Amino acid sequence: MSTMNTILRKQFLAHVAQTSPSPMLVEVARAEGSFFYTPEGKRYYDLVAGVSVSNVGHANPAVVQAVQEQAARYMHVMVYGELVETPQVSYASKLASLLPAPLESVYFVNSGAEAVEGALKLAKRFTRRTGMISMRRAYHGSTHGSMSMMGAPEGEEWKGAFRPLLPDVEAIEFNDFAQLERITRHTACVLTEPVQGEAGVRPPHPGYLEALRRRCDEVGALFIFDEIQTGLGRTGELFAMQKYGVVPDIVCLAKALGGGMPLGAFIARHEVMDTLQHDPVLGHITTFGGHPVCCAAGLAALNYLLDHDLVRQVETKGALYESLLDDHPAVREIRRSGLLLAVELGSSERLYRIMELFKEAGILSDWFLFCDTAFRISPPLTISVEEVRESAALVRECLDRL
Repeated sequence: MSTMNTILRKQFLAHVAQTSPSPMLVEVARAEGSFFYTPEGKRYYDLVAGVSVSNVGHANPAVVQAVQEQAARYMHVMVYGELVETPQVSYASKLASLLPAPLESVYFVNSGAEAVEGALKLAKRFTRRTGMISMRRAYHGSTHGSMSMMGAPEGEEWKGAFRPLLPDVEAIEFNDFAQLERITRHTACVLTEPVQGEAGVRPPHPGYLEALRRRCDEVGALFIFDEIQTGLGRTGELFAMQKYGVVPDIVCLAKALGGGMPLGAFIARHEVMDTLQHDPVLGHITTFGGHPVCCAAGLAALNYLLDHDLVRQVETKGALYESLLDDHPAVREIRRSGLLLAVELGSSERLYRIMELFKEAGILSDWFLFCDTAFRISPPLTISVEEVRESAALVRECLDRL
């Protein structure tokens, strides 16, 4: 390790606020496609993609060009919603054209947590109700409102130290039809991921999302999808709502939405969204939401996904990973939706050990907030079939050493 890198690591620990006492401490010099590289030239397979952010791969030329061109035209000019800025308008129009009706009005924000915050406020404003329901083992962000919707009791470890949080919130069990009766005329909204991510990739049981939709309609509650991790092709359709055939009242997007730049959005029909314009005026405000460079990057990434037919290839690549790994004796189960996989090892000890082996072998993976017995495979959607095979072989070598 060079002197410069040693100094950089010390500065990282001293001045970059840490989220855990044991960061990976792998320095990134550059990234391209499915890989990133250290200053010493060590190559890592990126099997996390920034937690489903880098869907079109690192340093995608189309996205880089869009960022450079828009930065040269103008960056921040005025707070969101006041000026007509081409990147915002073009991206919002494109998203509305691809989402099922009546999801037509796009409110751009900076992140997934902020998208959830905006959606919760919008549901309370539109329904004039206060009750909110989430799912156990759900993660929607770390701000006070989004953290309040973190499913209990598993989420208590993460949010207990920050109470009191939002009142009138309760969690039900994902895929439990019997608990739908807890959604009542007091309920403003039900927030769920179509596929639970941080629970360890838990797809919906047949008919469950449809039953949730019907129950919300029966009692007049708004149905909110958190597609922050599943949106933009990750599950094998452009949006998971299309894969599972259920349209929410509000959808939250982020992660891949910005093409690697920070961007989020909550999207609804005009009847719902327009309530933020009055009583009070400026019902939701953001300075940097819909930043023109972020919108230009996101639109370029979305167009790249579509132009290269990447979404259609997702199921094939995900199934290939599953077929290459599911017969290994260390693997208890593989849960999958498209190119979002949880490889179950059965114990946290084995999971922590495989993380060490991955680091040595040049693989970046991760576990899940509410499932520390399985590791994540969610590479860029641009990963080639050959790279799937090579990375799966490296994973098997590490599994052999458990």
